[in-house]
Amino acid sequence: MEAFLNYLKKFIEISESEESIILSKCKTRKYLKNQYIVQEGDICRFQSFIVKGKVRTFYLDNKGNEHVVMFGIENWWAADLGSFIAQTEAEFNVQCLADTEVIQLSHSNTEALFIELPKMERFFRLIIQNAYIKTQKRIVQNYALSAKERYLEFCKEYPQLEQRIPQYMIASYLGITKEFLSSIRGQLDK
Repeated sequence: MEAFLNYLKKFIEISESEESIILSKCKTRKYLKNQYIVQEGDICRFQSFIVKGKVRTFYLDNKGNEHVVMFGIENWWAADLGSFIAQTEAEFNVQCLADTEVIQLSHSNTEALFIELPKMERFFRLIIQNAYIKTQKRIVQNYALSAKERYLEFCKEYPQLEQRIPQYMIASYLGITKEFLSSIRGQLDK
């Protein structure tokens, strides 16, 4: 829980009594590699702060092809945010890529925190704003940059992921085949 509290304190000031209120609304959960935190079609009941491990968020198209939309590692959040906020069926899957430990906040506990501690609403607004900015940047890069440039930008933006995530998943995230990513990496190694 210490990592979670330290993360919160990067965005908002919280007292010891507020820490107790926050922690009373949280639960810790462990998932095994390949387990799903959320599956498409289910309702996303929790937003999960990753304490240890790694996840991927992806969807399956109508041909059964996987499309990775994001990754998550320690000190990142994982959820199908649209499903979580609206409490509707998830469009995305969130799957653990390693044994993963998370701190979870349910939808009802999140809403209760917003009422008890309005600064938590500010916290989540800041987190969502940052995610939105990164998403917009990624959309522009997908239109404006070549596959090689997108890969280099990914490595620059997320150096901690490049060695921790299987290459075929990075290729999916970049919207290219694993063979093309291998070719790009080969060119860069020369």
